[in-house]
Amino acid sequence: MAGLAESGSNPDVDLLYDINGLAKDAPHWLDRIVEFVGEYGLLLAMVLLVVWCWWGVRRRPGGADEAASSVAALVWAPLAAGIAVLVNVPIRGFVERPRPFLDHRGLEVLVSGKTDYSFVSDHATLTMAMAVGLFVANRAFGLVGLGIALLEGFCRIYMGVHYPTDVVGGFALGTAVALLLSPIASMLLTPVLKAVDRSPRLGTLVRARSARAGERDGIVTGTRTAIAAEERDLAA
Repeated sequence: MAGLAESGSNPDVDLLYDINGLAKDAPHWLDRIVEFVGEYGLLLAMVLLVVWCWWGVRRRPGGADEAASSVAALVWAPLAAGIAVLVNVPIRGFVERPRPFLDHRGLEVLVSGKTDYSFVSDHATLTMAMAVGLFVANRAFGLVGLGIALLEGFCRIYMGVHYPTDVVGGFALGTAVALLLSPIASMLLTPVLKAVDRSPRLGTLVRARSARAGERDGIVTGTRTAIAAEERDLAA
């Protein structure tokens, strides 16, 4: 398995040289930007996107059940990413695929010190698992997350540290973990977050005070409407 994509005649290696070749023609400052973005920036952007979505969900009017379910889906996004990376550990050990710059000359390697195996890409796995988990919770934010994940995959090839199939494998692994385990995660996390919602101190993690106030106003308004309707019926 270690010899996967070692021949320069296959499409995987050809695409690697095509994408990585862009780094040779690009100005030095652009390569440095891609290096930072591909190594740290997009992962941070994905985390901030999840936090942004959570901030909006907890302020949305709705009952305790709906809020707990929505936040549970968001909590699952980073958990799915962590589980997917753990699943990748035995996969890497089984495939034992060297980094592309160890087997192919002439690559522009933007990040040094990569000594672990190449297949599957952890960065691609992390970002795609979080993107798919986010898509399950909120489609609009999820689409942005998917765009970030695709850009991450491109950056890893551009940087010369992964084959295209490393990235595709990471996308597949992240998607599989996020989708297949989502029902189990929802079943386990939703009751926990319902309990958190009832906590005087931690409840705002699930529903903001404004959302709770809106729910109380709705209950009062609904009660008054029902009483008024009953009074009209009696008067009739």
